[in-house]
Amino acid sequence: MEELLFEKRSDGVALITLNRPDSLNALTDTMFEALGEALAECARDRAVRCVALTGAGRAFCSGGDVKGMAAMASRGAGSTGSPAGMVDRSAAQLRGFQNAVSLPLHTMAKPTVAIVNGVAAGAGFSIALACDVRLCSDRARFGTAFRNVGLSGDFGASFFLPRIVGSGRARELFFTAEIVDAQRALELGIANRVYEHDSLMEEALAFCAGLAAGPTAAMARMKENLNLAESGTLQAVLDQEAFYQRYGRLSSDHREGARAFAEKREPRFTGE
Repeated sequence: MEELLFEKRSDGVALITLNRPDSLNALTDTMFEALGEALAECARDRAVRCVALTGAGRAFCSGGDVKGMAAMASRGAGSTGSPAGMVDRSAAQLRGFQNAVSLPLHTMAKPTVAIVNGVAAGAGFSIALACDVRLCSDRARFGTAFRNVGLSGDFGASFFLPRIVGSGRARELFFTAEIVDAQRALELGIANRVYEHDSLMEEALAFCAGLAAGPTAAMARMKENLNLAESGTLQAVLDQEAFYQRYGRLSSDHREGARAFAEKREPRFTGE
């Protein structure tokens, strides 16, 4: 069975599905590699105008493959190699996976949406946080989970979570590994919208199709502005906003939007 499913839909939405339902879509190295490749293809393909990420079965993603971690730890206990060298190689591999997954989800020049159909924990929670928008089933549950296996966190949770819920709340969620249900996630801002479970995919994919039909080049510039605002100065944001606002006035989508407004009709954007 393929561990990752990748579908490019006719409405401009690329749907990526984590596909290890028997293990709650726990992440393996093979999945990280396949997900990174799929995201890179989405970034290159102009026909893809919105990227949606979900999980097969009853979970979005339960995080890293803890059973695999335990087996690796047992093998490592008897290793005669340099501990420092082992850490360097392992950290370099993890950085590569993070740079191929969380970084493009956050920075890709098109909207990214997590469709959270069930539990999102550990690295699965981190990856959902890396997306621009999180659309959730009323059965969704979120948890950092790292403390439960004696780890500190990866895939950007330390960056994303405080920016969404605030520093104090983020520290509490990391230190306690509290499980947050869909309604609480909505109150905290972790979830953007919550749908009844049985209608989640229909509603979420319609939302994604709406984004894909929008002025996606302008959305890419919005995303750059918002990302800069997370770490840059006000002056830097004002400078970038000014440039992109004037640059955007030269675009086909701006001209179409202005004409549609004047003609009192819906605009037909092309992403140009």
